[in-house]
Amino acid sequence: MKVNQLITCLIIDDEVSSQRVLQHFIEKTDVLDLKATCNNAIEALKYLELNNDINLLFLDINMPQQSGLNFYKALKNPPKVIFTTAYPQYAVDGFEVNAIDYLLKPISYQRFLAAIKKISITNSNVNREDDFIIIKENKALHRIVLNDIQYIEAYGDYVKVHTEIKTITTHSTFSKFIESLPNNFLRIHKSFSINLNKMNQLSGNQITIDTHTIPIGQTYKKTVLKALNL
Repeated sequence: MKVNQLITCLIIDDEVSSQRVLQHFIEKTDVLDLKATCNNAIEALKYLELNNDINLLFLDINMPQQSGLNFYKALKNPPKVIFTTAYPQYAVDGFEVNAIDYLLKPISYQRFLAAIKKISITNSNVNREDDFIIIKENKALHRIVLNDIQYIEAYGDYVKVHTEIKTITTHSTFSKFIESLPNNFLRIHKSFSINLNKMNQLSGNQITIDTHTIPIGQTYKKTVLKALNL
């Protein structure tokens, strides 16, 4: 999605008062285009099955029948998500699924706009020096600047994020984790994605970053050469 495109969004919340607040905020925000409002996860799933043009969910966590978090985890190709809830204890769970942000009710418009700016940065695919992601490791949350990441490694049901000074291991599928990264991250192997800005050398079927040698998978070789204009 390009920066100048509208961000199409869907509200999923069982409280009418919360729906109205979000609807009002979205109407005031030029970059947002509200497509529908759903009262629960069942309505939302039906809508998403028929419409594949949603970029962003405003998703309440504490809903009857199915929680927003479980609903989001069950989606095969989920849009970006901003969680909304009255319960601050769910914040860590939101980070676990790489949520754009977590808004605590009652939501102010200023705080709402701050969250929207994050999704705009993500969509621009511009990796500025101060852009960062939040990664959960065990019970700790780490703020990692994107430019500090050297490469990403699949590790069973986990992902290892390698920087120059440390490695963080977080619970996530490899594909889901790397799809949230900007364009300067390139998948070169079924188990590796590299930061092209950190690459030192390409030799045969290997790429060197600092002291690390990372293999290039046979099925990714053409993609790598194209990305490097070779």
